[in-house]
Amino acid sequence: MAKRGRSGGRGARPTADAAEVPKGTKANGPVEGVYYIDTGDCELIADQDNSTGWLLKINGVMSSHIDLADPLFLDFEYMRWMAALIESRWPPSSAPGSGPHRLRGLHLGGGACSMARYFAAVYPDARQVVVELDGKLAEYVRGWFDLPKAPLLRIRVGEARAVTETLTPDTRNFIIRDVFAGALTPHALTTAEFNRHVRRVLAPGGLYVVNSGDSPDLKSAREDAATIAASFEHTVIIADPAMLKGRRYGNMVMAGSDVPFGDDPQLARRLLGGAVPAHIWNDAQVRAFAKGSPVRHDPPRPHPNLASPPRLPALASSGRGPRRDGSTAREPGGRGPT
Repeated sequence: MAKRGRSGGRGARPTADAAEVPKGTKANGPVEGVYYIDTGDCELIADQDNSTGWLLKINGVMSSHIDLADPLFLDFEYMRWMAALIESRWPPSSAPGSGPHRLRGLHLGGGACSMARYFAAVYPDARQVVVELDGKLAEYVRGWFDLPKAPLLRIRVGEARAVTETLTPDTRNFIIRDVFAGALTPHALTTAEFNRHVRRVLAPGGLYVVNSGDSPDLKSAREDAATIAASFEHTVIIADPAMLKGRRYGNMVMAGSDVPFGDDPQLARRLLGGAVPAHIWNDAQVRAFAKGSPVRHDPPRPHPNLASPPRLPALASSGRGPRRDGSTAREPGGRGPT
């Protein structure tokens, strides 16, 4: 049902000075510009190819697109793949939302709430929660875009893992992970331990769907696949052939479930017919892709009864040896822990 968007990347525009909106002031529709948010700044850009479209960049990274006139228009191909997969599991005419039961969704990572807005149009009685770390951004998005009101769509401000760990078991039909800090998903949202919380929250037959972005070496994608395959009995991967062959930077959609995905010819045709034709890999192909890659785990916690290591005398340092706290100095420009 998702309408086609475009496949090409988007160039960055010159960034203007950020606007400081007084506390308590609510946005009344989108206005192009750069805005301060709790985690930095965001830029709202009018889509030059679509008179009712808007692009949202967060800290310089393209995050979301929304068409105010059409919630079924998804501009990013990986979102169209996610939509196709979820609609294959629950065709809109026979989904829980069309009867006495309601489809229940959890979105980890908010942005402009493009996916939640889409599913609200496809499944009008669905109940969805979007978890967004940045409270100011959540306020802006509510004011800028035509989002359904609670209880159909609630935006909960908080850290994705912390919120997931508090949720009641068996209460979500699908969970979507689309969280990035820069170019990477925070490690805490990619581990087997986190996936156990996801499984606990999913109802029987539920779907865990993730956006896995990676470079051509596919190291991170293989580890993502290995961790999801270790946590769920049934898996799939959706991506375009160039991404699957490691020929470009891009996105893969991975999913896990406690029930088989089955062979849906209509899903395969829909994926091939998009602006960026995509293939779907079955469980055997996913496990072959992940073979030899480590399953990610939370870092070990120190035992509470272990004594702290003795302090060492301060030494002159070149900046490359162990620091006084026992950690190792990073090279200039290195990435710290996420």
